[in-house]
Amino acid sequence: MLPQIKITGHNIELTNILRNFINDKFNRLTKHSKKITSIHVILSVEKLRQIAEVKIHIPHAEIVVKEESDDMYKTIDLLIDKLVRQLDKHRDRETDTRR
Repeated sequence: MLPQIKITGHNIELTNILRNFINDKFNRLTKHSKKITSIHVILSVEKLRQIAEVKIHIPHAEIVVKEESDDMYKTIDLLIDKLVRQLDKHRDRETDTRR
């Protein structure tokens, strides 16, 4: 089951291309955790800085990651990399406590 993805933009126009890019990238996160219930992506632009922040809800936890660069697509890619590391770390912690 794919999680619900909510996208919010501050000072940026959310085009269909950008929405599709985000949906494709974030749907791949289900490979790393099947327990994701919802994803909230916040995109903003401040002068030349492109900022992306994401809040992922999973049972008993919330993962928040923020990234910025000079290109929104690059920012989203960097954000996904950080999220994968965080989800893997959370999964490893979960399996360690069970043993």
